[in-house]
Amino acid sequence: KKILFLENSALPLRIMHNLFLFLAILGDITQKGYEKKRSKLLSPYIPQTQGARASRSDGGTDKVLQGNSRVAVPEDLGVRDLITFSIDCLIPSAKRLVDIHTEAVQAALAKHKEQKMALPMPTKRRSTFVQSPADACTPPDTSSASEDEGSLRRQAALSAALQQSLQNAESWINRSIQGSSTSSSASSTLSHGEVKGTSGSLADVFANTRIGRSWVYPRSSNYVPFSSQHPGNSFMIYNIFITSGGFFGTVPQPDPNQPKPEGRQMTPVKGEPLGVICNWPPALESALQRWGTTQAKCPCLTALDVTGKPVYTLTYGKLWSRSLKLAYTLLNKLGTKNEPVLKPGDRVALVYPNNDPVMFMVAFYGCLLAEVIPVPIEVPLTRKDAGGQQIGFLLGSCGIALALTSEVCLKGLPKTQNGEIVQFKGWPRLKWVVTDSKYLSKPPKDWQPHISPAGTEPAYIEYKTSKEGSVMGVTVSRLAMLSHCQALSQACNYSEGETVVNVLDFKKDAGLWHGMFANVMNKMHTISVPYSVMKTCPLSWVQRVHAHKAKVALVKCRDLHWAMMAHRDQRDVSLSSLRMLIVTDGANPWSVSSCDAFLSLFQSHGLKPEAICPCATSAEAMTVAIRRPGVPGAPLPGRAILSMNGLSYGVIRVNTEDKNSALTVQDVGHVMPGGMMCIVRPDGPPQLCKTDEIGEICVSSRTGGMMYFGLAGVTKNTFEVIPVNSAGSPVGDVPFIRSGLLGFVGPGSLVFVVGKMDGLLMVSGRRHNADDIVATGLAVESIKTVYRGRIAVFSVSVFYDERIVVVAEQRPDASEEDSFQWMSRVLQAIDSIHQVGVYCLALVPANTLPKTPLGGIHISQTKQLFLEGSLHPCNILMCPHTCVTNLPKPRQKQPGVGPASVMVGNLVAGKRIAQAAGRDLGQIEENDLVRKHQFLAEILQWRAQATPDHVLFMLLNAKGTTVCTASCLQLHKRAERIASVLGDKGHLNAGDNVVLLYPPGIELIAAFYGCLYAGCIPVTVRPPHAQNLAATLPTVRMIVDVSKAACILTTQTLMRLLRSREAAAAVDVKTWPTIIDTDDLPRKRLPQLYKPPTPEMLAYLDFSVSTTGMLTGVKMSHSAVNALCRAIKLQCELYSSRQIAICLDPYCGLGFALWCLCSVYSGHQSILIPPMELENNLFLWLSTVNQYKIRDTFCSYSVMELCTKGLGNQVEVLKTRGINLSCIRTCVVVAEERPRIALQQSFSKLFKDIGLSPRAVSTTFGSRVNVAICLQGTSGPDPTTVYVDLKSLRHDRVRLVERGAPQSLLLSESGKILPGVKVVIVNPETKGPVGDSHLGEIWVNSPHTASGYYTIYDSETLQADHFNTRLSFGDAAQTLWARTGYLGFVRRTELTAATGERHDALYVVGALDETLELRGLRYHPIDIETSVSRIHRSIAECAVFTWTNLLVVVVELCGSEQEALDLVPLVTNVVLEEHYLIVGVVVVVDPGVIPINSRGEKQRMHLRDSFLADQLDPIYVAYNM
Repeated sequence: KKILFLENSALPLRIMHNLFLFLAILGDITQKGYEKKRSKLLSPYIPQTQGARASRSDGGTDKVLQGNSRVAVPEDLGVRDLITFSIDCLIPSAKRLVDIHTEAVQAALAKHKEQKMALPMPTKRRSTFVQSPADACTPPDTSSASEDEGSLRRQAALSAALQQSLQNAESWINRSIQGSSTSSSASSTLSHGEVKGTSGSLADVFANTRIGRSWVYPRSSNYVPFSSQHPGNSFMIYNIFITSGGFFGTVPQPDPNQPKPEGRQMTPVKGEPLGVICNWPPALESALQRWGTTQAKCPCLTALDVTGKPVYTLTYGKLWSRSLKLAYTLLNKLGTKNEPVLKPGDRVALVYPNNDPVMFMVAFYGCLLAEVIPVPIEVPLTRKDAGGQQIGFLLGSCGIALALTSEVCLKGLPKTQNGEIVQFKGWPRLKWVVTDSKYLSKPPKDWQPHISPAGTEPAYIEYKTSKEGSVMGVTVSRLAMLSHCQALSQACNYSEGETVVNVLDFKKDAGLWHGMFANVMNKMHTISVPYSVMKTCPLSWVQRVHAHKAKVALVKCRDLHWAMMAHRDQRDVSLSSLRMLIVTDGANPWSVSSCDAFLSLFQSHGLKPEAICPCATSAEAMTVAIRRPGVPGAPLPGRAILSMNGLSYGVIRVNTEDKNSALTVQDVGHVMPGGMMCIVRPDGPPQLCKTDEIGEICVSSRTGGMMYFGLAGVTKNTFEVIPVNSAGSPVGDVPFIRSGLLGFVGPGSLVFVVGKMDGLLMVSGRRHNADDIVATGLAVESIKTVYRGRIAVFSVSVFYDERIVVVAEQRPDASEEDSFQWMSRVLQAIDSIHQVGVYCLALVPANTLPKTPLGGIHISQTKQLFLEGSLHPCNILMCPHTCVTNLPKPRQKQPGVGPASVMVGNLVAGKRIAQAAGRDLGQIEENDLVRKHQFLAEILQWRAQATPDHVLFMLLNAKGTTVCTASCLQLHKRAERIASVLGDKGHLNAGDNVVLLYPPGIELIAAFYGCLYAGCIPVTVRPPHAQNLAATLPTVRMIVDVSKAACILTTQTLMRLLRSREAAAAVDVKTWPTIIDTDDLPRKRLPQLYKPPTPEMLAYLDFSVSTTGMLTGVKMSHSAVNALCRAIKLQCELYSSRQIAICLDPYCGLGFALWCLCSVYSGHQSILIPPMELENNLFLWLSTVNQYKIRDTFCSYSVMELCTKGLGNQVEVLKTRGINLSCIRTCVVVAEERPRIALQQSFSKLFKDIGLSPRAVSTTFGSRVNVAICLQGTSGPDPTTVYVDLKSLRHDRVRLVERGAPQSLLLSESGKILPGVKVVIVNPETKGPVGDSHLGEIWVNSPHTASGYYTIYDSETLQADHFNTRLSFGDAAQTLWARTGYLGFVRRTELTAATGERHDALYVVGALDETLELRGLRYHPIDIETSVSRIHRSIAECAVFTWTNLLVVVVELCGSEQEALDLVPLVTNVVLEEHYLIVGVVVVVDPGVIPINSRGEKQRMHLRDSFLADQLDPIYVAYNM
């Protein structure tokens, strides 16, 4: 140990005491106060340094004190350490006084000094006023939630993706860690050394990042360090990186070396017999009557004013007379003679503040004399007090209709506007009765209260809050009340006339028993010191002891702390009169050091060591044990130094190995007189413990409670416990009461308490005590960061085990760095001392935790707020990896199976090969002339001749008025003109590609047929968004480049936009191909229309951005177009007499086919509703359907969501407008994803009241390789739904379960398979068919499958693999299949298809590209997102993706930013519970940040790219690594 030298100088003992005390009990003290006190204490003894700081060879310095005193200390010790250092070396006698726990924690932390956890310093979004130069100009595209350019929100990333693949995460991290030039130098550089070399993985990077005074986080210029933010409104997220090889732990096995109890079975321990004293009164009321009539002038109770001065003394005579008046008033003056309000045995509430013991005492004894049962409760301060609702439940269950209170208290209760007392949440209606003397009636001379000898009838009910927060009433009988008084009087050796100072709450527990009962029993004088006085004058109770020469004081450890803190304010107090200092929370882990420190300070003031008497109490068993006042000079009781590890297994082991993980406990004396005690196992049947085993203390005596009021079942388990031996046989027939305390009986029958059942945290089969963990947290130097008395520790059940959560109130002046240092040190200390990981550590702003009436933290309410996401932390640290050790082992993929084993194995498991088909096209005869024409252009020409005036298209605006129509002839003529312009102006040849850039409308359709007439290949492209060119124009440019377009057809407005200065900022506008506007066309027609030589020739290109961010163009041949239109016509029974309404984007997929192709082929009329118009008029789509009595309508999920959210509360408005949807036969959602059943059901349910049939809503399914595979159509059975097991689905198995089964997922059929389409379910790895109980990739064979991808570099292998692939076995016909890239399964239903056979339903589960491979299992993002979206009302949207094997969850926060941190634990919990995954990163962003394409699908890969490129501007990012 290092030595401290002091030459020719030593500190006086008094200053040493003060120094020691100052260090041991710092309490709630600011940093400034700390410095002030330190310098004041030391200034007379240590002369000022005068800059004499000698330089040392190692670069450090010595602290040199001027004059003769020279102190040689290492430089790395702070001033605080210096003082501790001096005490350790100079005061050997004081060494035992040092808080053992603090020392242990400091030692444990010293161990971690070398191996610091790599915790990057958190960052927060830059203030909106500080703009970075580059990004300031490009706001994210949030102008349209659904339709406008949603798929293009990737900004310029797509074009970059074509040139080069996105850089990988490692290079991003490495670059970021080196610090970007624009980021703040304070925290972008690494302190204490740089990363050596390039790291191969994220874990390596952070393992190499040594953390010192500053903490790093990879970031770009969007971020600034926290220190520059205003501390009052800053949020933080702390990031834990665990550097380990394996990503997940395995299921923990029980430790074979865990200690097991070895002692014999204990025998119940008896207290000394209760002395028989001849003049004991037969009831407590009799004692009051005796002293009230014979010793009327003797003082009974003294109350103090706010300054701590005595303000009123209640004599025994006054107590008796006023209690009599109250008893008489209660029984006779509240109602009428025939109908009294109260009768004996009724319960009444006592509502008195903690500074009014006199009124309370009168009310309590008045109730006893009236034989009504008082239920003392706290004064409600607001309508929604912490725990107030549960108090209300207690009052209701007790049948309380009357509350007694004082006039002053009544005035202070919250009132309504008309002056009535508010109805408190959960409370029954109460009549309030004021008990001040002036309102009471004097009883007539002949009236006497009925005082019978004490029996088992209830005397009063004391409320008790359970661990879960529910409030129960412990009923105490009159006999128990009397017997308990007798036992206390004997144990404490009370005698008449003694003075007792009571600092405890006088309404319950020891404060009530000693200060209200035992004092009346023994004619003692109680001085009541309320909590409010203690807050302003912490030394007041010591002053009262001194002034009144009190013999007994009732305190808690907190009062000892406070008195020591304030001790220097008054040095001339004497505690020599005290024979008993009863410490009622002597069972707490910090009580030992409190008692020791208090004794060391006040021994010089006359405090006798034997006067300190810890005791243990509980509401059920009342006083369990109390240390008797000792004989002067007798040896003090010993201490138990127990092994923390042993305690966690419930075994008593004297600590030998590691002194850091020891718990020092003091005894709480012996069993109460007349009582008997045993220790039973805390869980399971009440089996007696062995002598070296920790268990729940049970007491058997007449002095405990009798029941929980109104709770017979719980009462039996608590108040009527018969202990059993190891064989399960009862031991004796005496019932015991469970005390709720954990402990053991030590040598000499001394009782030791090591914790409470309510504070028991059972983690992975080991027990930890919440108080012990609080003590460890406090022992970490917390003075700058958190308030001492405001730490809550509780456990939450997550994933089949309890997880420890620590919540503390942060001081407003704590810096972010201090908080972070403290949090990381607390984690290390708890891990080192208790060998248990903390799941979540949260700091909340000062004064925000719910409080109990006497200032403590309301634990169950805090837990409730944490679980419901209303705690609003300002700092949070989630460490699931260190705690969650019970995850199942990752699945090992089995090697691929060959054909033989599949034939034997897989198909047996799945009964039949999973395949299905639509109707056969060949068998269906069409009677119209369309069959003659192989090309769509020919069909339009034929219709222009046959039915020239038949209107094919009507375009509506936002008002619902028709802005444009097109008959067959008009469309034909316009297409001819456009074809002519293409030849004249564009000089195009047949086969050239032409980009069509139009808003949704008829102009687009005309341009499409104009291209067909001219022999060009049309490519429809969504126009750029004028307000967001930077994000949307690059995609247009990319499609133009990739399609090698020779020309762009567009409108004048868009042509100007393409060539504008704003466009030039986003793309190169000089290299556009020829741009032709089609607004004013010359009346010129082509000499002849182009006819393709074969139907296999290309008709058009379909470009789309997939949800994974890939831009893909597919080639559609004329024969495919024909087959597609024919299949849709047959499925939907479309004829020229029909009308359909389309509210879809017309640029790709089935939306384009329905908008541009089907009407020309089938001749039906299409009413076109551009989805963007819905944003101006939500009623547009539904009113159109109603107006034209549409039977079939098509929409996207975006449209459906817009209507559901926007019209949810306007159904009555729809009714008044006369909108009726009963005409709808099919309402089809066009999608390329798993059906969103929840949205469909909401929509159906919402509009059911205006006639929408729930059977009408269905979906389609298409993919890039085949735009229409399923479509519900008009005939055939309704869509079916099934519930499947999610766990099986992750293993690529399909197991049907019942509705409501745990871990079940509801799936719906994606419409009926179109005519001519065949599907088969295939294993994507082996390419072999699977059985119908397997999940596999959906492969499709159909005449309208696309011919292949259209790309710059034609990849033949990709084409063959995706469009022309064969099954690896089991297909003799060698059919060519196209791979959809979607996973699904086929199930045979009980329904009958049109062919008369049983119907095979196809269920789509999700895109193969988007599945997350984690832990050897296959996860679908939507399932995780659904779970996350449910957890908090403020989550608007959610998306997940993986990043370097970590699961990243992005949530959009629609609430206030202070709710943001609440989401982190909730997200982590739900994903762990429901999906068995640990979330690696939680990103909280603003609404609208998650990109959504025109079909309403999330663009998760764009989001991932933005996350990696640091473009999300998150509210913050939480790393749970």
